[in-house]
Amino acid sequence: MGRIAIFTDDPGWHGKMLKLAFAKLGFSSEFVSLTECKLNLQQGLTPVIIPSFEQTLPDAVFVRGVPGGSLEEVVLYLDILHALKLLDIPVYNDGRAIERSVDKAMTSFLLHQAGLPTPLTWVLRNRADAIQVADHELKNGHYLITKPLFGSQGEGIRRIEKMTDLFWLAASNGVYYFQRFVHCAGDGFSDYRVFVIDDQAVAIMRRRGKSWLNNVARGAACEAIDLDPAITELAVQAAKALAMDYAGVDIIQDKAGVYLVIEVNSIPAWKGLESVSHISIASLLAEDLVNRYIKCGASGAIAAVS
Repeated sequence: MGRIAIFTDDPGWHGKMLKLAFAKLGFSSEFVSLTECKLNLQQGLTPVIIPSFEQTLPDAVFVRGVPGGSLEEVVLYLDILHALKLLDIPVYNDGRAIERSVDKAMTSFLLHQAGLPTPLTWVLRNRADAIQVADHELKNGHYLITKPLFGSQGEGIRRIEKMTDLFWLAASNGVYYFQRFVHCAGDGFSDYRVFVIDDQAVAIMRRRGKSWLNNVARGAACEAIDLDPAITELAVQAAKALAMDYAGVDIIQDKAGVYLVIEVNSIPAWKGLESVSHISIASLLAEDLVNRYIKCGASGAIAAVS
């Protein structure tokens, strides 16, 4: 039986669904925290040590979470993902894709370089420059969104609506990340989450928020909608721009009817989406990983030498 390592510190519902999906395909899986993994570069030994896989590295790795920590700790976690890929162990999504997406500045840059519509963005270090940008946007009738460079589930996001909001304006660990606020089409607050696997949109939902921050973790309601090519093709192109195996792509429609990419998630949740789409997303993910990376012979498991 093949074996899969699922990197996560909180398996929860998503981990359970993945474990069941891999089991149906004939693979056992183990939950492992990246905090417990290490590099051991002694001659003749497996260079990457993964708990429960000390004797033989897994056939593949599914990344369900990368822990936070100091810069050095996060770099080590990503080093482990990079090392596994260099050892021909499929990593889904790989370290490079995760780096691109968790760094909002790089995500915005890559979307811009790909020519995809995304809100106007500024990333800067100097406070005086940040205040100048905010002042200019407000005077021209535009709100701004300020976000931490690293973060998820709406944490740390604030909206700058008036000049007095500039008094509390502070950098997130020394960096200011601004996006022009997008007023969504229609009444209320809504956006779209598209789930993309292997360059195909497999599910979509509309999220209706209680405020301008549309996030299921913040209480947004999920609504089923039909796959709309205008939205799904944009989501697929966004996932391609960041070279992802799979992604949760957030898209908003502005008052002029234009769709814009506002977020690309490399470790997306899908419980809310699955509740309205009635598709087993875990099964689709497991099948894609196994069929594209293991059955095709991409795996190169390395046995430990003691």
